Amino acid sequence: MTNPSPYFQYTVGLNNVGSYQASARPWIESAISVPVSGAVANAAEVNFPHVTKFVTIRNDATGSDSELRVAFGRDALNKTSPSATRNFFTLAQSSSISLEYRVTKIFLMSDGAYFGTASVIAGLTQISSSHLPTSWENFPGNGG
Repeated sequence: MTNPSPYFQYTVGLNNVGSYQASARPWIESAISVPVSGAVANAAEVNFPHVTKFVTIRNDATGSDSELRVAFGRDALNKTSPSATRNFFTLAQSSSISLEYRVTKIFLMSDGAYFGTASVIAGLTQISSSHLPTSWENFPGNGG
């Protein structure tokens, strides 16, 4: 028997609780080259093939002042302009943070005049990244 109303089909999606309750598929990228602070157009962009259930970001840079900027929108990394939104946070050398956010990309950039490296570990849902193409990039609080 076919479903008489296609509007009530239960499938994976952003607001589907089961999509986040199921165990996540592992995803890892290490030795990500992080550019020096400056033009946000050069920021490292990490793209996920599916919407994340969680993300862990680690600053693998060496040097005592090797801080890493992390943002969910490219423009959010800018802190040189007086009108910049500054919607990023920094990670100190050898530190990491785990976040339970549903995103499809993150942006990384050094907080100084040095190159860095980073690692990203994520748990992916079965939700295609096409369900969240901007990954909240232009929303308030994310550079929007």
